[in-house]
Amino acid sequence: MLDQPSPARTPRLLDEVRERIRSMHYSMRTEEAYLYWVKGYIRFHALRHPRDMGQAELEAYLAWLANERQISASTHKQALSALLFLYRQVLRLDFPWLAEIGRPKATRRLPVVLTPTEVNTVLQAIDPAYRLIGQTLYGTGLRLMEGLRLRVKDIDFEHQTIVVREGKGAKDRVVMLPAKLAHPLRIQLRSARAMWEADRANGIEGVWMPHALERKFKSAGKTWAWQWVFPMADLSVDPKTGLQRRHHVQDQTFQRAFKKAVAAAQLVKPATPHTLRHSFATHLLQARYDIRTVQELLGHSDVSTTMIYTHVVKVGGAGVLSPLDALIK
Repeated sequence: MLDQPSPARTPRLLDEVRERIRSMHYSMRTEEAYLYWVKGYIRFHALRHPRDMGQAELEAYLAWLANERQISASTHKQALSALLFLYRQVLRLDFPWLAEIGRPKATRRLPVVLTPTEVNTVLQAIDPAYRLIGQTLYGTGLRLMEGLRLRVKDIDFEHQTIVVREGKGAKDRVVMLPAKLAHPLRIQLRSARAMWEADRANGIEGVWMPHALERKFKSAGKTWAWQWVFPMADLSVDPKTGLQRRHHVQDQTFQRAFKKAVAAAQLVKPATPHTLRHSFATHLLQARYDIRTVQELLGHSDVSTTMIYTHVVKVGGAGVLSPLDALIK
């Protein structure tokens, strides 16, 4: 008797969500976040399938997050986006009530900004193994992940520029390469090249390649041009392929190093790695650089986003002399 083929396994919902996210080229961080909120939604309703739930259940979960978990407005919006993605993109259900669920209005807060002296103190306090990363973030205004994902080919020493590939909004942009970082970065690249040569000798898989480049150019991930500027000291396993590779320094690793440096510098400001980007923008405006230039360097789509930095510097109309200062001699 011939063996009967086993029936095709119905994919689990979370697998469907993961597959859909990857087919739409969302980032790994978005994938992790969306899966987290979808699982939370299902568990909140005692493992009921989302297809069997509706507006009342969705609003009950979001209300619980806001009232009991007291999540921020931005986190609330992320959870809602994940669930809308689940219904519209995975389950293919676009109920009229999905458009009626309101998004919370995020509070616009002034960014935390360090003085040049404070920046220097923190950078000097960072573990030397990660100091150059911090200097690069402050010197170029890059977001943390933009800095960590720099590849060798993105640094142009001759033209003193750094190309940011697929920044926020999947946009490329060009920023300056600070003259004081040229020599340290050359030294860093020599260290990274030694790792790369050792990996090639040991038959380690090439670095992760974006989109379909790994399939189109199978050997590109093993070339020097595509290697990370800031590689990890140890190998890691690619969560998507299961292959052992050399990845870039993890964001959590640098965040821990930065937190220790802030504590060592005894700063009272709640500074994070992103504070270096805020400080970069603010200090350029204080140096009287045009706000459109700063906007372009930061990669902001709208100048109104960049305008928030004018509220923390004494430039233009903000440089008003207090009447108290004129009164007291």
